[in-house]
Amino acid sequence: MEGIWQIVNYIKLSDIVDIALVAYLFYIVLKNIRNTSAERLLKGIIVLFVIMQLADVFDLRTIHFLITSAMQLGFIAVIIIFQPELRKILERFGKGKFKIFKGKDNKDESLRTSIANVTKAAAAMSWHKIGALVVFERNDKLDNIVGTGTIIDAQITEELTRNIFYPKSPLHDGAVVVSNNRIKAAGCLLPLSSNLSISKELGTRHRAGLGTSETTDAVVLIVSEETGTITLVVNGILKRHLAPETLERLLIKELMPVEDEKTDKKGFWNKFMRDKK
Repeated sequence: MEGIWQIVNYIKLSDIVDIALVAYLFYIVLKNIRNTSAERLLKGIIVLFVIMQLADVFDLRTIHFLITSAMQLGFIAVIIIFQPELRKILERFGKGKFKIFKGKDNKDESLRTSIANVTKAAAAMSWHKIGALVVFERNDKLDNIVGTGTIIDAQITEELTRNIFYPKSPLHDGAVVVSNNRIKAAGCLLPLSSNLSISKELGTRHRAGLGTSETTDAVVLIVSEETGTITLVVNGILKRHLAPETLERLLIKELMPVEDEKTDKKGFWNKFMRDKK
């Protein structure tokens, strides 16, 4: 016990701050690579590191040399291959936390109406099997994607959304980018995912939506032209076969997290009062 107190006495305030900053750095990195190819790479590096330590313990010199050399050379390859993920992490350090969709006070109702309009449009396009791809900008700016399309800067309505993706429309093949609760651009080109484990039944729209979600924090809505299936992509995860009600609920959760939290608390309070009765 005395030894522990001696160690505690050596700990300075700067040591505590140092450990806290390192922990926060690891938290940011892990949060941004979660459910991405970089996460699988990190797991692979951890496995190699464990094998290297075991090789050192059991004096397996050849294996230790090979793994050490591979990790030294692989560091440069990691920087090149996972440049989008690294850029995303660095961009988060350069800006504070804020929401592109600032659904507070007078903007709440407008945003809810926009989400309802997009949901109605998605339901109609799903019924008629009209392909659609809508990208909702959040923290990460999508100016490079907007620059590949045609600027519209219009209010979100069901009719406009459906007209953009109408098969004979000149902009129907690209993606719509929604920013600040407005349709910013249409006919935009998205980066395709390089994930080789994607199901073969998923087409270009799904690969483009997944690729955008892997490199940014955007929420992507996809309507399949072949099956009419509604899909939402969040943080590199495909949520498929959604009913319109589920889609609307998920959009509110992702684009209006503050209000969604209030709704959850209200629901909990109502349930608690019913149980008391």
